[in-house]
Amino acid sequence: MSAADQGWDETTRPTLAQPATEPGRTSYAGDQQGAAEHLVAVHDHLRAELERLRSLVDDVRRGLLSAGGARAEVHEMSMRQNNWTLGAYCRSYCGFVNGHHTLEDAGVFPHLRRSEPAAAPVLDRLQDEHVVIHGLLDGVDRALVRLVRDQDAAALDTVEQSIDLLADRLLSHLAYEERELRGPLARHGFF
Repeated sequence: MSAADQGWDETTRPTLAQPATEPGRTSYAGDQQGAAEHLVAVHDHLRAELERLRSLVDDVRRGLLSAGGARAEVHEMSMRQNNWTLGAYCRSYCGFVNGHHTLEDAGVFPHLRRSEPAAAPVLDRLQDEHVVIHGLLDGVDRALVRLVRDQDAAALDTVEQSIDLLADRLLSHLAYEERELRGPLARHGFF
């Protein structure tokens, strides 16, 4: 079992204390909330697309959706970019998550490290979690390759297990990131 399969101990996640200059501050003016609200909006989109993906796999498993029906459903999804198969949709979703994490790692996190050095332990943890999530995304891709090759119930089981594991880790990660970065993003923005 790999480290990614074992998950992470959420109790070991560092947390940010309120800065000394803002004792007790729990909210920010509307114009300060833009960056944090944007992060949550992107995360909400990831959550919705993940849930839809899980629902499609469930529909295929229960025989409620034919291959043609699944293709039509995938076509209607907001991140489709002309993806006509479950595998292509998953690849697109995985690419979007990877791109989102790359933007954070290369741009947002360095800015927050400079602007709020006390955030470094949280940012380090978030980057470590990005690595785990990327490994899980690769696992979903491998499972989809197997499904295309084998087209059997065991392969569909593997796809479903891979997506469930990804969902568990990704949803936890998104909630942690939002909780810890809402204040720093309100204070410093994205860049």
